[in-house]
Amino acid sequence: MNPLANLTFGGKLWGDNLVYTGMQEDTYAGTDYRAWVFRTRKPVRREHIRIALHTEQAETMAQWQENLHQTITRIQSAKDKKQSRAWWHDFWQRSYIKGSGAAEEITRNYTLFRYMLGCNAYSNVPTKFNGGLFTFDPCYVDEKQSFTPDYRKWGGGTMTAQNQRLIYWPMLKSGDVDMMTAQFDFYHCMLGNAELRSEVYWGHRGACFAEQLENFGLPNPAEYGFKRPDWFDKGLEYNAWLEYEWDTVLEFCQMILETARYQGADISKYIPMIESCLTFFDEHYRYRASRRGRKDLDGDGHLVLYPGSACETYKMTNNASSTIAALKTVLETYGKKNEMLETIPPIPFRIVEGKEMISPAKTWERVNNVETPQLYPVYPWRTYGVGKEGLDIARNTYWYDPDAVKFRSHIGWKQDNIWAACLGLTDEAARLALLKLNNGPHRFPAFWGPGFDWTPDHNHGGSGMIGLQEMLLQTNGEQIYLFPAWPPDWDVGFKLHAPGLTIVEAELKGGKVINLKVTPENRKKRHYNNDPITI
Repeated sequence: MNPLANLTFGGKLWGDNLVYTGMQEDTYAGTDYRAWVFRTRKPVRREHIRIALHTEQAETMAQWQENLHQTITRIQSAKDKKQSRAWWHDFWQRSYIKGSGAAEEITRNYTLFRYMLGCNAYSNVPTKFNGGLFTFDPCYVDEKQSFTPDYRKWGGGTMTAQNQRLIYWPMLKSGDVDMMTAQFDFYHCMLGNAELRSEVYWGHRGACFAEQLENFGLPNPAEYGFKRPDWFDKGLEYNAWLEYEWDTVLEFCQMILETARYQGADISKYIPMIESCLTFFDEHYRYRASRRGRKDLDGDGHLVLYPGSACETYKMTNNASSTIAALKTVLETYGKKNEMLETIPPIPFRIVEGKEMISPAKTWERVNNVETPQLYPVYPWRTYGVGKEGLDIARNTYWYDPDAVKFRSHIGWKQDNIWAACLGLTDEAARLALLKLNNGPHRFPAFWGPGFDWTPDHNHGGSGMIGLQEMLLQTNGEQIYLFPAWPPDWDVGFKLHAPGLTIVEAELKGGKVINLKVTPENRKKRHYNNDPITI
């Protein structure tokens, strides 16, 4: 796959009653530009300017121009406008969260950010975490990185999985599964190259997707390392943050499986990718073990996930809890490869100051970043949570793990708001939601950032969306929990989606649930507990 060969982009701008008057050059917001200047032939009160854009891997300029012309001929302004309005109307009918009082601003900004995601609904390329379609003059974000308006930190064709996932997870509960295809296809199209990585570098099967990927499926060359020692493993990135981190693709495998559970989506196209990603972990860690000793499994018949990585934070791990939870959850949801499921080791625990909690890994050699992967078994992997066994252990991890406490924040891709909601910690979830989804620093309230990345910070918005959804609605098998982490004195109404083609609409007013509607009706079997309210 080579998405760059003959890649040509551009378009045509035109209007009626225009006369070309010359060119001028100047500088705007730190960027020099050249302008083609037009004026109207006669004074007018209204002028229509049309812009048509076209991107194509065209072998010749003539081919590109012809296809641009075809795009222009298909434009029917009145019809297109009507269709666009109808699409947006349907979009807003799918789901909503609308609060008042303390919840008014954060639910308004949730809605604004969902609008931003809708603007790139059906692109061939996923919405990028570091600005999406909405990057602007970079001098207004960071004067030290004042390049052209196309600039974004961690830019180019690079996609960073840990950030991208936060944009697409909330689309399940918002009912926007049709908008997830671009992200799934991003990996699906690169499958051949990812499988070649395993075959060429290590001689085994399975797709190896790195954490930071160029759009052709190989690591970003800067992160792969321009000054690599000749003896270093050719399959590894020569990078202290990214080495051995290849479990992040499993979140997209799980997302694909969840679209089938939520909306009954046809995922047959992606099954080979899911199979190949799982095969990689089975074969690669047997390969690693067989190079260290005679056996390729440990004494309990489990894979030894070493060397591994728990996010970019705990490095050179042995049996990272985030990787174990990922493999177990994907395998259980997939419902196949049961022999592999039996080889996945248990999640490791540790005791800190007399309290049992999830350990980042069985062992690790250094801490390199500020993520909290020991809480990934809570979210996204949902091994622990409201209504599940081991809730106290997971809550101990949130409150008392020294790194979890030290790394706690609402900025950027931080997920503390999500974990607090998933653990039913209402006050904490509310505190973080108010910080996460308050107005951003720019004129448009949902332009957050730069955080760890860039402005607008889409992984900030996505994690904010997820947290708010989890405060309102959670599931555990067939059980649906209403308001598991929502303050009873925050009035709110919502319409969200759940697995099994289920839609839940409810309103909380004055601490009481009113106007509850569940579709289909047969899922509305209510029994009220003190905490949480369940359907």
